[in-house]
Amino acid sequence: MSLYHREGAGRKPYDPVSMLKAQLLKYLRCVPSDRRLALLLKRNRRVARACGFRRKTPSHGLFTQFRHRLDRSGYEKVFSMLLKQLLKDGAVKGEVVALDSTAIKAYSQRSLDNKTGKSDREARVGRGRRGFILGYKVHTACCASSELPLAFTVEPCNVNEKLCFKLLLQKLKCRGLAFKTVLADAQYDSAKVRETVKQYGAEAVIPYRKSSRIKNALKVGRDFMIHGVKRLVSLFRKRVCIERVFSRAKEWLLLDHLRVKGLEQVFIHACISFSAMLVVALTAVRQRQPSLIRSIKHYTTQ
Repeated sequence: MSLYHREGAGRKPYDPVSMLKAQLLKYLRCVPSDRRLALLLKRNRRVARACGFRRKTPSHGLFTQFRHRLDRSGYEKVFSMLLKQLLKDGAVKGEVVALDSTAIKAYSQRSLDNKTGKSDREARVGRGRRGFILGYKVHTACCASSELPLAFTVEPCNVNEKLCFKLLLQKLKCRGLAFKTVLADAQYDSAKVRETVKQYGAEAVIPYRKSSRIKNALKVGRDFMIHGVKRLVSLFRKRVCIERVFSRAKEWLLLDHLRVKGLEQVFIHACISFSAMLVVALTAVRQRQPSLIRSIKHYTTQ
């Protein structure tokens, strides 16, 4: 409420907690736009009451204003608070973390220079899963045991993954996560990255490139078979958890459905998507059903 006026002229603001709940509901129910969300709250009184709205419900423009008012730092605080509760409940340990990035397509066409977006000037052309796309990359660290996001950042699609590696580790440390092992694919193979992990007192399980001549080094062959020391091979196989995090966020929580422009708004979009994932996990823990912490479908299709 510190972001709103308490006295003087003007209408009384809606409860910001209710506004935040409504935005989380938008991602959990895969509502495509703020306009559709406002219509859902207006027509479905049961859903409106669940968010905390009594008689009147906000218009779609107020959700846009709320995102600008709370801004990037506010949404990241919400994410950190949810994660802190899961750490306190023991649902997330974070001893083994996996890092990777995923590309999301920008809500814009390419400009004539074929490098930036026509209506989204902060988007860049970069390599995606299937060729080059105009968009952004969500760089993420997740817990290998719970398969829940622990830290993330968003950059234009042409920014190399290695440049965001140290920032993700810093965020993990600031949130009190004592990680012991860091898993990443060969894209992160560099002496600087391995040294950074060592500085944080953890072990880097990153495969070397195929051209490396180090004996018994961890490598991924052309047939996608993993070769190397058995202990490292066993650890590296847990890296697939980050792919499942991205898959759930894109399929069930609108991560791949970008309808905003600009780096800050895309960061907020990713933050709400991951926060919704933590809300599902927290709900399962509070209901004493820890086996359902990743079951978004169980809570959203009833």
